[in-house]
Amino acid sequence: MEDLKFVKPEKLYLKTDPLLNENWVQDRIAEDPSILGLGDIVLKDRERQQPRAGRLDLLLQDAESNRRYEVEIQLGKTDESHIIRTVEYWDIERKRYPQYEHCAVIVAEDITARFLNVIGLFNGNIPLIAIQMNALKFGHQITLAFTTVLDELSLGLDNEDEEVQAVTDRAYWENRGTSETVRMADGLLMFIKNFDPGFELKYNKFYIGLAKDGQPNNFISFRPKKKHLNISVRLKQSDEIQNDLEQAGLDLMDYQKRWGQYRIRLSKSDISEHHELLTRIFRMAYENSIS
Repeated sequence: MEDLKFVKPEKLYLKTDPLLNENWVQDRIAEDPSILGLGDIVLKDRERQQPRAGRLDLLLQDAESNRRYEVEIQLGKTDESHIIRTVEYWDIERKRYPQYEHCAVIVAEDITARFLNVIGLFNGNIPLIAIQMNALKFGHQITLAFTTVLDELSLGLDNEDEEVQAVTDRAYWENRGTSETVRMADGLLMFIKNFDPGFELKYNKFYIGLAKDGQPNNFISFRPKKKHLNISVRLKQSDEIQNDLEQAGLDLMDYQKRWGQYRIRLSKSDISEHHELLTRIFRMAYENSIS
């Protein structure tokens, strides 16, 4: 610690810099897309031609899922044309490739409060992320720092409106899955009852949820299959949780950022072998749901 020396960086404004331009920024992101802070993503395409609409700066894709990011970079302040172009390219890509989940990303040096409010109006209807970029100089070294100033709005689970949702029963899910995979959901419910005994399973058409005193709280939801049980756990994405799940050998299907949930495929043996880990992440999801 004694050898560490504080160095105040010099902030650079790329919009007016004579040497560093947008192509340079694209190069840095293309070399290592993870610097954007969007997770484990890879470069799919660059300067991607759009029909009658110019070129998309960067097309990135999640390394483990079918999620794509349409990224537009702007030096200086955001403006109307930049926002419109970002949304337009996102719309073109999602229509051309509907098999993927798409998200629009705006990267700019200065995202003003005014335009942050405008961008926020889209959020919830259009999956949209705004990232502020800062270029910093340390002596003869330069780095880029990216800060997410507007993330995707985490939406509720699909078909979560309990008043209009078709309520089913246990037999319905034993037919869609099996009696054994439904009993696996019973076992996980016992984990939840350890920290809040008031919860019960609630059988809905699209998933088995949770309810307490008749009120739904689906911080965990279950989808029994023929040979396994899929669960969705509402938690903010973190490297710690990801590492814990992977080190335990659990089948982590993906993280659905828009819904704010991990999807995990469980076998019967997983439930008995990873009782402590599952209980811990269930408790975390529960505490987040009531905070």
